[in-house]
Amino acid sequence: MGYSTWSDDAYSNLSSSKSYASKSADDIFSKSAVSDMLPKNITVRESRDSDIHPESLAIMVFLDDTGSMGRIPENIVKNELPTLMNTIIDNGVLHPQVLFGAINDHHCLDTPIQVGQFESGTEELDKWLTGVALQGGGGGQDMESYLLAWLVAGRHTSIDCFEKRNEKGFFFTIGDEKSWNSLTADNLKKLFGYEKAEDVSDEQLLEEAQRLYNVYHIHVNEASYRDDPKVLNYWKKMLGERLIILNDYHAICATIATLIAVQHGADMKTITAKFGAAMAGAVTSALATVDIGAIVSKNDDGVIKL
Repeated sequence: MGYSTWSDDAYSNLSSSKSYASKSADDIFSKSAVSDMLPKNITVRESRDSDIHPESLAIMVFLDDTGSMGRIPENIVKNELPTLMNTIIDNGVLHPQVLFGAINDHHCLDTPIQVGQFESGTEELDKWLTGVALQGGGGGQDMESYLLAWLVAGRHTSIDCFEKRNEKGFFFTIGDEKSWNSLTADNLKKLFGYEKAEDVSDEQLLEEAQRLYNVYHIHVNEASYRDDPKVLNYWKKMLGERLIILNDYHAICATIATLIAVQHGADMKTITAKFGAAMAGAVTSALATVDIGAIVSKNDDGVIKL
């Protein structure tokens, strides 16, 4: 996957031809989970170099598709996907390959995770993003199954940026609750079709994902768990300064793209100067306390070290 290219004009035409601006989320997104996005059919998601993309960068973005968070995928489709792709590319990261997925609650739904493919092209990104079924619901407590996304990243992806260049990809979960702290062997067999499995903790799955990716969580600080200490303390324990607290969900794509660009050497003020004042303020505030990290050197073979 990821063998086509992004075009802002192409997305504008595609969005117009599909009348996204006038459609509701129910009309934009899949009515039910797409078979190719179900966990039992995932096998391995690949981000590969090609002649078009000689230095691919794997980026995984998992959206919470519960009722409280369903407005976020809709806003990305209607308004913010160009912000994500243009900001990354215009600031020197020329070959992003983005995988969109969605998570819900494995205690409540038979389809608590949906996983697209790594893509670089306009139509392909739109296909997998709008292929997500916004299932609503949620368990009525303060936990969702973010750890399923870590499992996919750590066990079901193969990415050339890491395997060829020792450069970690980027991984983001987006939501407003904590993660469940474990998966049972029965959960893994039922959801992923594993023949053999053992109980696994959230900490173990996060560690597996962090081997390949710079892992972040964006806490959308607008809903029921705004400034909730239990939720925030969970994420601080798990991710430390890689927790992003964002007060405006409209700035999700701008925040992700700015973080990636800054880690690859771009200047944050230069990036945010191109946003509107409200979005620039939201991004700057969200990233002010975040450990973005930096590309510090290259070894003798030119391999990037993060």
